Amino acid sequence: MRKTFKIAALALMVSMTAVSCKKKVSDAELTSQATTVITAYPGTSVEVKEGQAHLSGVFATEADKQAAIDALKKVEGVKDVHDMATVAPMATAPAVEVNTVDAAVLTKVNTALKDIPGVKAEDVAGTLTLTGTTTSANARKVKESVDALKIGKYDNKITVK
Repeated sequence: MRKTFKIAALALMVSMTAVSCKKKVSDAELTSQATTVITAYPGTSVEVKEGQAHLSGVFATEADKQAAIDALKKVEGVKDVHDMATVAPMATAPAVEVNTVDAAVLTKVNTALKDIPGVKAEDVAGTLTLTGTTTSANARKVKESVDALKIGKYDNKITVK
């Protein structure tokens, strides 16, 4: 009986020693491993406390954030991942400015040109453009009429005969 008791005590001591020899990974080591896992995502960080990974920062997309969480869950020793990270809002495209000639200006110019045959004013790609064919005397009248309106810059594409 005494021999059985000694063997049981020895077996108990060996099993306790074997269980306590299992290496426990420190939070600092886990933080280091977890940080390595998320280096692909700039602007993010992770800290591990008692095996709990705390993920923070800003991800470009929801898919990136989920991939980082999944990768952290695979780190041996990480028990759970607490998501404190955000996803950057999608950037909106800047408004495209479309240049057009003011309708009132276009009307004024066409009214001034109504007595000069073969010449008209148009909006071409956002620029007031004078087109047509006329005599040199009428071309001079067109220039004087348009300049008198003080509309600013315009493109003169009139052909003089």
